Amino acid sequence: MDKIIESIRQELIRNADEKTRVSGERYFKEGVKLYGIKSADVSRISKVHFATVGDKSKSHIFSLCDELWKSGYMEESFVACNWAFNVHRQYETMDFDVFEKWVNSYIGNWASCDTLCNHTIGTFIEMYPKYLSGLKKWAKSHNRWVKRASAVSLIIPARNGKFLNDILLIADILHSDKDDMVQKGYGWMLKAASQAHQEDIFNYIMSKKATMPRTSLRYAIEKMPAELKAQAMAK
Repeated sequence: MDKIIESIRQELIRNADEKTRVSGERYFKEGVKLYGIKSADVSRISKVHFATVGDKSKSHIFSLCDELWKSGYMEESFVACNWAFNVHRQYETMDFDVFEKWVNSYIGNWASCDTLCNHTIGTFIEMYPKYLSGLKKWAKSHNRWVKRASAVSLIIPARNGKFLNDILLIADILHSDKDDMVQKGYGWMLKAASQAHQEDIFNYIMSKKATMPRTSLRYAIEKMPAELKAQAMAK
């Protein structure tokens, strides 16, 4: 085991709190593996130990991230996400395969999914938009977390006003999904897009509201003015 990984795990254990662990396990519907550490402490530990990594090449950091992901601990996944984003200036097109592997192989809860996708994968997509086609393939997966990832990877780009047509295409693919994690994910994506494209998103919602899951609809209109929310919710 790499000494850095061993050192991180020892500090995570030292900072673990049983009450926080039990509370966290109750919070997630799906089974999660936790040390029981508050997110601010995980961020601090992540930052401190990243500074001690001598070789900050992307390949080395990604290999460390892979080891962290393999543990199954949510807190270690957060460290992996933070470290992967820390080297975003080194991203290359081939890294999509790495991120896809992490999404397919390791993600088992919405917190790890969103932490990886919002910043790491979202930033990659902004750098290399041709991989939007990969997100559309994810949207057709049988894996609930891969489907959610297809949407939540576009949260930050959506807020920045980017990729509207692709966002709507992914929403179309996910439209009738029965999984609440997927419904919330693509509803959140539409909400983020509404911050830059309110009229387009509102018109899209109105055209789909008869068949759109109410969970997705409520998420999508959350940032809209009251009068538009009322129209969207009216039967």
